[in-house]
Amino acid sequence: MTLRDVVALLEADVLYPEADLEREVPCAFASDMISDILMCTKEPTLLLTGLTNNQVIRLSDMIDLTGIVFVRGKKPLQDVIEMAAERGLPIVSTKFTLYRCSGILFNAGLRSCKI
Repeated sequence: MTLRDVVALLEADVLYPEADLEREVPCAFASDMISDILMCTKEPTLLLTGLTNNQVIRLSDMIDLTGIVFVRGKKPLQDVIEMAAERGLPIVSTKFTLYRCSGILFNAGLRSCKI
């Protein structure tokens, strides 16, 4: 599955136009807790979260994120979007809840990351 597939399935908005949506997404992890994200992601991962501060973008410096899906209609401020663009980290926003996104992606065949 690619990020383009994720965007279509979640009816998401791409938050900056240069985002590489052809990236492969091997697995996903859903959390609103940075400590859980840091502890539980051991491989390239699509992150689903409601966190929109710059700390969530800085996570990509420490772990291998293939992209971030902001849920519940949340969108980060412009400076956070610019941080993601500088790192080449695709970010999207969907109106769906974290639970619904997880179910949609699981049913489409995307597996949970190994913890």
